[in-house]
Amino acid sequence: MQKKFIASSVPKPLQKRPTYSIEAVDNALVLLQLLRDGGALRLKDAAAELGVAPSTAHRLLAMLVYRGFAVQDENRRYVPGPAMGGGPAGLSWTRMLRELAQPHMELLSAQLNETVNLMVRVGTKVRFLATVEGSNVLRIGDRQGAVLPANLTSGGKAMLAELEPVMVEQLFRSHNAEIGGDTIPDREYAAFTRELESVRNNGFAANFEGTEEDVSALGMALHNRHGAVVGALTVAMPSTRFRKVFDDGLVAALRGTCRQLEVDIAANPAEPG
Repeated sequence: MQKKFIASSVPKPLQKRPTYSIEAVDNALVLLQLLRDGGALRLKDAAAELGVAPSTAHRLLAMLVYRGFAVQDENRRYVPGPAMGGGPAGLSWTRMLRELAQPHMELLSAQLNETVNLMVRVGTKVRFLATVEGSNVLRIGDRQGAVLPANLTSGGKAMLAELEPVMVEQLFRSHNAEIGGDTIPDREYAAFTRELESVRNNGFAANFEGTEEDVSALGMALHNRHGAVVGALTVAMPSTRFRKVFDDGLVAALRGTCRQLEVDIAANPAEPG
């Protein structure tokens, strides 16, 4: 039986779903991820995301409200509560970006038969907003909700490459970076800045097993009508297939999808910037 790779918010050690997972706990954690990354959630949407009855979703959300992880606003939507700590990335904009990207991601995944991810950058991290899995038995699994270091992921590097060097230095070489555990050591930082320069010249970034073993990916940044970066799309696959997929037109396919999605982003009045 071939192995299926499943990504998580932990960069390295544990990638597979626990054997004795508790469905209710897992569903509650998915709701927390949706609240964090989307900013607001309606009961019917929560039920649809989990594939459960509205009554089941309501009981889960009621428990999150009880524990302070969610509150209901004046429109009866569930939004992050005080126990969530830091706010979500982009609030309503991330929901809109996900909706705009979904059909483009589905087409690209069908074209390449590989897994396509949508992510945004929040400081030194990237948050995966959506995943469309390829249909190969050996494939990269759903990363939706995962949080990984931006400097290790292909999409994160594609977004970082468009920052001014002083901003990159602020993110990874400042006192705050040291406090947050995000510092890139001296011996690695020069190579990292050279890699970002290469990304700027090529228009894409690669990740060869940077976040998990046997997984490689190619990523490109997404821009709004003003040219500002608003996210990134990546195509992830087992490392054994990367060279073949790359040679078969991966860069052109991903670039075409990004450009088409950027047209939709530019036409959306709610876009940031």
